[in-house]
Amino acid sequence: MRNSAARAPPGLSYARDRHTRCTRLARVKRRWWLLALAAVGVGGAIAVVSVVSARGPQIRYETVEARRGDIVAKVTATGTLSALVTVQVGSQVSGRILAIYVDYNSPVHKGELLAKIDPSLFQAAVGQAEANLTAARGNLVKARAAAVNADAQLARTQSLFQNALASKQDLDTAQANDKTAHADIQAAEGQVEQATAALRQTKTNLGYTNIVSPVDGTVISRNVDVGQTVAASFQSPVLFTIAEDLHKMQVDTNVAESDVGHVKAGMTATFTVDAYPGRVFTGTVRQVRNAPQTVQNVVTYDAVIDVANPDLALKPGMTANATFAYAEAHDALLVPNAAFLWHPAKMAAGSDQRTVWVMRGKAPERVTVTVGISDGTNTEVHSGPLQAGDRVVIDASGPGAAPAASSGTPHFRVL
Repeated sequence: MRNSAARAPPGLSYARDRHTRCTRLARVKRRWWLLALAAVGVGGAIAVVSVVSARGPQIRYETVEARRGDIVAKVTATGTLSALVTVQVGSQVSGRILAIYVDYNSPVHKGELLAKIDPSLFQAAVGQAEANLTAARGNLVKARAAAVNADAQLARTQSLFQNALASKQDLDTAQANDKTAHADIQAAEGQVEQATAALRQTKTNLGYTNIVSPVDGTVISRNVDVGQTVAASFQSPVLFTIAEDLHKMQVDTNVAESDVGHVKAGMTATFTVDAYPGRVFTGTVRQVRNAPQTVQNVVTYDAVIDVANPDLALKPGMTANATFAYAEAHDALLVPNAAFLWHPAKMAAGSDQRTVWVMRGKAPERVTVTVGISDGTNTEVHSGPLQAGDRVVIDASGPGAAPAASSGTPHFRVL
């Protein structure tokens, strides 16, 4: 049974062998195809790497064209507007404010009454001083009458003494009384002068109850109201602030110590204020004050600018953004300041302020120039192998933005 079952017919055995050979052949072909694809992939990768390596990393340069134009070197500072002459009007006597006759922005003239302090107490003091003067004058008259009587008494005593009718003691007493009477006259005269001075003082204090303007100008500040009591015991309280002439003003600017050497008296200055952002005001530097001002270890100096204010647009206390132009050049070759700060070797900014990098073809080339004035954005180039239209490098980006060698010209490959 086993031999008869294992033994297959000749046709069936041939079919089985043929199927087996076909299966093996298919497997071999599939392996060869996989190996061929793998070889192609590896070769393509190698080719891509070779191409990228040959071409080098891609670098993108940001450039700006050197151009010709005008440039102005300037110093900027902030300041505060004020009137040329500002007078603080105070009170020299204490008392209650009885009336106020002016307000903010009121035009006033010299001698005009601004306010009045209650004069009752001062009027009473004047009356008392007048009475004291009257009494002193009466004492003077009395002293003079007593002196006349003492003179007569002395004359009679001398006559009696010459006729031996009066003693030497009587004569001495008469002489002493006469001198005392004349001394009393001098004392009474002094009392009259004292009383006169006291009356003059009380009248002056009474006059101080009228607060008047010392100058022609405009009231820019009022610090009191009716009924308020002012005390002038230790210092004169400020009741009003008067600007003498708002048509002429000044700007007190704070110039940094590093820039103050460029600011001189007589130079022209311009400034703007926030109230008129599109308007530029022009003035003249009157002086640069030598008194330093130190705030948080920053030293500044006050540069005073005189400015006309015909339309009264400028007001005291406004903040001014001033500009002082100390040098200028026309039709100069201009290069952005950023070009002096960029170097392919990533050197520190400002290490070589006379070197720029100019695109020559596809690679930047180092160029040395002589520079002039700067306005903070552009710098004037006096001389050097740089022309208008040359594109100077101000920045670069990409994985290959560092030089391949430390020679004068970096070796870059640009895609």
